[in-house]
Amino acid sequence: MQREPSDQILTVIESPEFGFRLRITPPGAPHLQGRSGFSRKGPRPNQASWYYSRPQLIIDGTLRESANREPVRVQGIGWLDHEWSSDILDEEAVGWDWIGINLDDGSALMAFRIRRKDGSTLWSDARWARAGALRSTIPTSADDRRSPNHSDLPFSHGPEFTVLRSWISPRTGTSWPVSMRVRYAGHELDLQPLLDDQELDATASTGTVYWEGAVIALEAGKTIGRGYLELTGYNRPLRL
Repeated sequence: MQREPSDQILTVIESPEFGFRLRITPPGAPHLQGRSGFSRKGPRPNQASWYYSRPQLIIDGTLRESANREPVRVQGIGWLDHEWSSDILDEEAVGWDWIGINLDDGSALMAFRIRRKDGSTLWSDARWARAGALRSTIPTSADDRRSPNHSDLPFSHGPEFTVLRSWISPRTGTSWPVSMRVRYAGHELDLQPLLDDQELDATASTGTVYWEGAVIALEAGKTIGRGYLELTGYNRPLRL
């Protein structure tokens, strides 16, 4: 990945099995999560990360599915997250549920909850970014002054996650809540996975098994967006 002075991002992968060349164009400035980019993850101030998102990315390029096929033109909408920290999880936490959804009206929703062992919510936060704020060239921290900052509120004011359906991995035996209902800011979104089996086994590298995959978002039975759902700590407690 290479970021150009124009703020566009070029990303290239070439291998015998497949390849792609994509040009990624952000609609505006990075969207700062939490309070001006400082995103709380627990009851103590040091349980936090610096965190920004680039939702509603405009993607254009080519995709080659195998060594013997010509590249085909592809277009789409993407999401890029950048988050870094030296201390995130509380001792009570076992993992998290996270979503990043590009809505069809041009807005975007990021929401997460940090879970205890019994499944209750230790901490949660969300941010629904308006389409106008994402297109703005003004740093989106200015938008924080016009909307509630749920990083500083009890979790009851944040998003609510409810499991709609689970899938059991035939490889690890883990039960993953692959379909979730998320309530936030007067909205109720049902998330449905494009396919159930999006389990990732990273025990050989980071030592974790997690589920991270593409979902569609529905409200009142109507598709209103697409995005990603990430689930950690269901195979075993996550220790970073």
